[in-house]
Amino acid sequence: MAAKHNPGFEKIVDSIRHNVTECTVAQVHQRLQRGDAFHFVDVREDSEVAVDRAQGAVHLGRGVIERDIESLVPDKNADLVLYCGGGYRSALAADSLQKMGYTNVKSMAGGIRAWREAGLPVETGPVRKL
Repeated sequence: MAAKHNPGFEKIVDSIRHNVTECTVAQVHQRLQRGDAFHFVDVREDSEVAVDRAQGAVHLGRGVIERDIESLVPDKNADLVLYCGGGYRSALAADSLQKMGYTNVKSMAGGIRAWREAGLPVETGPVRKL
């Protein structure tokens, strides 16, 4: 079941969604299966990622992504796919990165919730950082 968000938060996300390219969990999984080169980034909080994450993802939290991304991924043309719990925070993060000059950023629609619902593989254990 999707989380119910506060109206102000939804308003902010709705105001930027038209700027953000979204992709589906199936598209991301296909890219991983093919071995495509891209950064698959979980932007959720540390406590959320500690529970589980999409197989193949690395972690760079929403709270620090703008601060750290240029050091970790200096190529502004790098292929980035971001996800969160349901697709809201990753859309905000994607919008921010685009404002910073990143040109190939996508938000995975539905986030980890849609990933799990699709029965796609998750990982537990030590978290890989970007």
